[in-house]
Amino acid sequence: MDNWDEIRTAYQVARLGTVSGAAEVLGVHHATVIRHIDALEARLGAKLFQRHARGYTATEAGQDLLSIASVADDQFTQLAGRIKGRGDEVTGDLIVTSLGELSPLIVPTIAAFQERHPDLRVRLISDARLFRLEYGEAHVAIRAGKLPDQPDNVVQPFFTLTLRLVASKAYVDAHGPLNDDTLDSHRFIGPNEDTPRAPHYRWLMETVPDRNVVFRASDMRAAKEAVVAGIGIGFVASWDMDRTADLVDMLPTLEEWSAKIWLVTHMDLHRTAKVQSFVRHLKSEVKSWPVDQ
Repeated sequence: MDNWDEIRTAYQVARLGTVSGAAEVLGVHHATVIRHIDALEARLGAKLFQRHARGYTATEAGQDLLSIASVADDQFTQLAGRIKGRGDEVTGDLIVTSLGELSPLIVPTIAAFQERHPDLRVRLISDARLFRLEYGEAHVAIRAGKLPDQPDNVVQPFFTLTLRLVASKAYVDAHGPLNDDTLDSHRFIGPNEDTPRAPHYRWLMETVPDRNVVFRASDMRAAKEAVVAGIGIGFVASWDMDRTADLVDMLPTLEEWSAKIWLVTHMDLHRTAKVQSFVRHLKSEVKSWPVDQ
């Protein structure tokens, strides 16, 4: 049968016994109910009801339709309930994009979230590319820098990433301290980009002669490893330095090196249980992270 509206109408008439009752339940005009009944009887080639002054009484064929349609109606009702309930569950796939250098903080936080929601599958993408939330490329984005201004995104402050200009103790022993007079004699670790977006790298490129940048890396994890290896002076996140031995501050930390970190979601997904639960979890967990709030 290819017209559920007609079957549903006939089911309600058979159940209630009147056209007016069926019209009220279905929210349609009584003429629509009569038209559906006539069309369905013509399609089936059988009378479904005996018409009389008190209303409609189902024929044998009408009783068969009532029995089958009742089951179908119950199944549709249960399906609608399951679909509605699923919207309140934290299951399925959750795609999160973040800075790669935040993985030591993000991954344990995701692990705790999945322990509470074992049916959730998480995909963590660490990439410098700006993912398009409006195209469903991610559910939650953890971004650094200036306030994201896409009109359909919901943006919330997360924390402040503080960077420190550091070197290994072995490097300091070999090359000495850093100051205005010794700047030209030191080796630095910089970004791959000629015009970086990160404020600390912009400062570096404006302050340090290009010839003194002897090692370039596309992400902060590689840059940190270069610092630890003694290649030169570079930036390391304050929280990461505190858990790494044998690193020394080369200059006092400047406020302009810091970067704001934002939680970004798309307005179409922001209110879903999955996204709301994860964002709440992140905002709760960040309070215990060794970062500036």
